[in-house]
Amino acid sequence: MTISATPAAAAEQRTAASKRAVFRAPVPEDGPAVWKLVENTPGLDSNSIYYYTLWFRDFTDGSLVATVDDEIVGFLTGYRRPEEPETYFVWQTAVNPRHGIPFLGVKLFQAAADQQVAQGARYVEATVSAENKAILMVLKQFAKKHSAPVETRVLFPSSLFPDSHHDEVLYRIGPLTAG
Repeated sequence: MTISATPAAAAEQRTAASKRAVFRAPVPEDGPAVWKLVENTPGLDSNSIYYYTLWFRDFTDGSLVATVDDEIVGFLTGYRRPEEPETYFVWQTAVNPRHGIPFLGVKLFQAAADQQVAQGARYVEATVSAENKAILMVLKQFAKKHSAPVETRVLFPSSLFPDSHHDEVLYRIGPLTAG
């Protein structure tokens, strides 16, 4: 059976298909746009504009932003752990769902993690709520792509947080090899 789309829907699909995200290192001037994206993303912990501006000055090497036509449509913050420089920790990531690019969040995570592995990281870590099925899928896909095991454990129990916060479960993928 053939299903035809309306001309407007077909044009929207062609536009979405022709859009291409560019991944780049963030700069401090990206702080306000990323803060706004976080504020509009349910379930993300909110930080200040100053936090993102400072982060993008000091930890730009482990972070990425995704842009379409110079508009920030996604970001990822991460860093190499000072006590374990072979471990790359992904802290926060979000994408704007209206960007129209399929699997942008997956591509953003993979680009950041692959970049770190190419620079010598042997492990990728992230803490995730058990309810966050989307990021769990991304982590499992990344581990499968690299034929790497995934270890999990509670890093920070909910009792450490003053509000009704979930356990922060650590997912550790590795060892990884560049290739």
